[in-house]
Amino acid sequence: MGLEDQTGNTVPQVEFKTRHGHEWVTKTTDDYFKGKKVVLFALPGAYTPTCSSTHLPRYNELISDFRDAGIDDVICLSVNDTFVMNAWQEAQMAEDITMLPDGNGEFTEKLGFLVGKEDIGFGKRTWRYSMLVNDGKIEKMFIEKEVDGDPFDSSDADTMLEYLGAKASPSVAVYSRPGCPFCADAKNMLIEKGHEFEEHVLNEDYTIKTLKAISGSTSVPQIFVQGNRVGGSDKLKKFLEL
Repeated sequence: MGLEDQTGNTVPQVEFKTRHGHEWVTKTTDDYFKGKKVVLFALPGAYTPTCSSTHLPRYNELISDFRDAGIDDVICLSVNDTFVMNAWQEAQMAEDITMLPDGNGEFTEKLGFLVGKEDIGFGKRTWRYSMLVNDGKIEKMFIEKEVDGDPFDSSDADTMLEYLGAKASPSVAVYSRPGCPFCADAKNMLIEKGHEFEEHVLNEDYTIKTLKAISGSTSVPQIFVQGNRVGGSDKLKKFLEL
């Protein structure tokens, strides 16, 4: 393929056909990049396995960390049409990620990253990469290795965040039930410490059987941080004091 690192160059000037509500809106490269510090990550296709399970979700999860690191916008680009990108954004609950439909592959081709995926029926798509763009100039690119398949080792959100000199916030999950005062205490402690968390509510998102299976307990709340069980609100208080 012979992909070339474009660090130091400016992003290509093209027009993008986007759909906002029931209206067609033509956007330009300047609309997305001029006067902004932007992280863009490009992926082969909406709804595809790695893109849907890891690449987009992790950028979406860390959007606040990117903003804290001085990034004005995080953009997801794919050689897909705007209808597909809009539907995928909704399905992924990624309203804070800017979806950039390079439907004709013009931006990707001018950048030098349009590759053939005819062997899996995709036609021409973008190679997977990420880049930091400051006022239209590419300051850094992370390009996946040119090997068979769909490599995903360097264009991830954590790699880019580390390059920016920032650290990802810990992933926190809270298993709670409605009306539980200890659950409310735990959530308030996390909020006071500035920790974002994902809440799972009993009989809405999980059952007691599920809670027992993953935590070994039937009491709530149960808090998990980075895959490790902290326990209830009392254990969380001690954990946050460390």
